[in-house]
Amino acid sequence: MTVATVTVRYFAGARAAAGRAEETTTAGRSLDEVLAELSERHGARLVPVLKVASFLVDGVTCHDRKQPLPAGATIDVLPPFAGG
Repeated sequence: MTVATVTVRYFAGARAAAGRAEETTTAGRSLDEVLAELSERHGARLVPVLKVASFLVDGVTCHDRKQPLPAGATIDVLPPFAGG
């Protein structure tokens, strides 16, 4: 049996904190549930980044963090960017 997944892509400081550019996790859970798993998986370096990051699901800002994520979705983790 194949497990449905979503892809998590990290950008800028989130990539450095996670120690990778992307990874996969199980689909069918909410963004909040996925973020809790990622916090446990990557620990103290990633947690503060996730608290201030913005999240896109399939290129669209995620407004409902309780909605189950569909199989094959892509979550982009975008920390605040510096500059002007």
